[in-house]
Amino acid sequence: MTTLDTSYHARRRDARLQDSAFRQEYDAARRQIDQVDAIVRALDQLRIDAGIPKAELARRIGKNPAAVRRLFSADANPELGTIAAMAVALNAEIKIVPRPPVRQPARRRSAHDAAEVA
Repeated sequence: MTTLDTSYHARRRDARLQDSAFRQEYDAARRQIDQVDAIVRALDQLRIDAGIPKAELARRIGKNPAAVRRLFSADANPELGTIAAMAVALNAEIKIVPRPPVRQPARRRSAHDAAEVA
């Protein structure tokens, strides 16, 4: 396996981090990315713990299975990134708190239900 030499990029980033304005923007972006990653990991772990395949989760929320797979494998979700940016701006954390299981028949999620998750 070939290893990609990223030393140039690391040196360039390190040099740019010396600029306080760049450092501030970089740190804000890093916090946003970390928030999005934490939420996606928490959601994926909850999905795994519940034994729900990605395709089933997609069906339950009325989304294309490929879109749900991308959510769990992509680097960022712009809509979620917007939420994380607001949390960073408010000096807050986004947390996923599992609720006790409720025995209800499967149904499509409404916009109101989706807003409660956010």
